[in-house]
Amino acid sequence: MTDSFEFETRTVRPYAVTGGRVRSANTDLPLEALVEVLPGANNAQGLTPEKRAILEHAAANYISVAELSALLHLPLGVVKILVSDMSESQFIRIHSSSPMDVHTGQNPALSLSVLESVLNGISAL
Repeated sequence: MTDSFEFETRTVRPYAVTGGRVRSANTDLPLEALVEVLPGANNAQGLTPEKRAILEHAAANYISVAELSALLHLPLGVVKILVSDMSESQFIRIHSSSPMDVHTGQNPALSLSVLESVLNGISAL
């Protein structure tokens, strides 16, 4: 009976942590992206235990999304959602090797207009 309870706890918990969401606004958040705590974030009130743990782990030094997932014992998708939420709330800053548009969550270098401009520039040569 305890095995069934533990399975249910592990299955339901991530769903509850994300409020039922399975995707974050920033869907292209790379697992190697680094998280930095912004000034004043540690004084925030009303954060969930998982968000508070992210702040604690990232307080001393930058930490990757993958490392947070391992340290928190949460699936990578759940951590991506939490990190994205915290970035939108300006508790943390995300540093990534691939630039992303904060509003769309997409890499601006891959936008159609940028690619068309590059193609036009090459064609003009």
